[in-house]
Amino acid sequence: MTKFKELGITEEVWKVIHEDGFEKPSEIQARTIPLVLQGKDVIGGSATGSGKTLAFAAGIIKHTEHGKGIQALILTPTRELAEQVTKAIRHFSKYKPLKIVSIYGGLSINPQIEDLRRADIVVGTPGRILDHLQRDTIILDSLKTLVLDEADRMLDMGFIDDVLTIIKACPKQRQTLLFSATIYDEVVFIASKYMNNPVEVSAESRVDPRKLNQVFYDVPDNMKFSLLVHLLKEEKSDLVMVFCNTRRNTGFVVRNLTLNGIPSVSVHGGYTQAKRNKIMEDFHAKKIRVLVCTDVAARGLDIEGISHVYNYDIPDDVKDYIHRIGRTARAGKEGKAINILSSYDYENFNKIDDDESLNVVKVELPDFPMIIPRSFREKYEGGQRQHGRHERRDYHKSRFGRQGRSQFSHHRSSFSHGSSTHRQGEHRYKSREQGKDNYHKREDYHKKDDYHKRGNSEHRSYHGRSREHSRHKFHRKPNYNLGE
Repeated sequence: MTKFKELGITEEVWKVIHEDGFEKPSEIQARTIPLVLQGKDVIGGSATGSGKTLAFAAGIIKHTEHGKGIQALILTPTRELAEQVTKAIRHFSKYKPLKIVSIYGGLSINPQIEDLRRADIVVGTPGRILDHLQRDTIILDSLKTLVLDEADRMLDMGFIDDVLTIIKACPKQRQTLLFSATIYDEVVFIASKYMNNPVEVSAESRVDPRKLNQVFYDVPDNMKFSLLVHLLKEEKSDLVMVFCNTRRNTGFVVRNLTLNGIPSVSVHGGYTQAKRNKIMEDFHAKKIRVLVCTDVAARGLDIEGISHVYNYDIPDDVKDYIHRIGRTARAGKEGKAINILSSYDYENFNKIDDDESLNVVKVELPDFPMIIPRSFREKYEGGQRQHGRHERRDYHKSRFGRQGRSQFSHHRSSFSHGSSTHRQGEHRYKSREQGKDNYHKREDYHKKDDYHKRGNSEHRSYHGRSREHSRHKFHRKPNYNLGE
């Protein structure tokens, strides 16, 4: 079998690979690296974790010279993948000092502007790269290589217009490398229009379907979370990923898993980039065993040691399902994908069940205790329920009824005595009562001075207050002594 040194890679890169203990390249590396080093355009059909980062990094490192401007641009669909690719290229170029920067949203743009002035290689997401192009803070005149990593994912996320704009801003005389897990119409369009006689290379998936066990459980709606807790406690597993369709569900699952003795963390697009990076670093280091996430973590991240993938929510796209389960059963190791179905998952799961390439087997439900998860509205600190705004509102509704707004405003003080919320509640009630009196006075005024010709709609407002006085936090009593 071919060895790395026979592929023609530079001495600096080979030295790093040798130190890492690798001698034989993966299939995509063996087939792609010689083409990349020759300067040819390449379309690589390869999944995440196949070693494609080294496949394009080897050529970029060889052809890039320090201090000659931005000579390589790598576009990635997510911030996490941008960070991962940046770290990998820095690692492989350890013995050839190059300025490699990652550019993505969620961080201040000013430090990025400074970094771009000295950058040799840029790794970034389409949105933030486009921002810099529009600001003229990224100069691509010296660009030699453009890489579209996880191209299908970028297009799925709606970045096609941004990607095309960036491609048009690059010099026409360049090398273009495109890597995609699936090759479909939009990818073919980019290849045919913006690549120069590309060579197509494909490699088998790193995920071995023979070692991936796919199962599903059909549970009542109120037992879904209970089954998840039971399986996490009973299944012998290494690292675990639990996928949800929404950020709200990730928070719900993490909060209740922690309350039931299963330490876990969530990651999704709503977190700051620093927090997302810290969580992923801890997960890589196995400081955290259970990661609950949205599809932001389903693509692009090569995380070793994931033995189980749980779909707490079933995705509505078969491609997303394939990307999720592709986190496990990698590099010859066994893995298990577990789908937990309730009534609202049936429609999505039918799409997966109709795909003949996926063999998902139904499993009988085990005996497990019912767990009543805490609702979204309940807030906890140290395991104790705290009286938040929603709880106070529900409490007073049940005690005083919907008619008792004045009582609600008065009795809120037992929970937040002296708080601004309590003062505002009293103020709203008093203002409404005062507004009723003021409304009648204005009606008398309109009759006396025939003021209604100007139109009452201008002076009507919520709860009978005039718009003029509703602008003020504390309403002043109008002066109706107009010298009659």
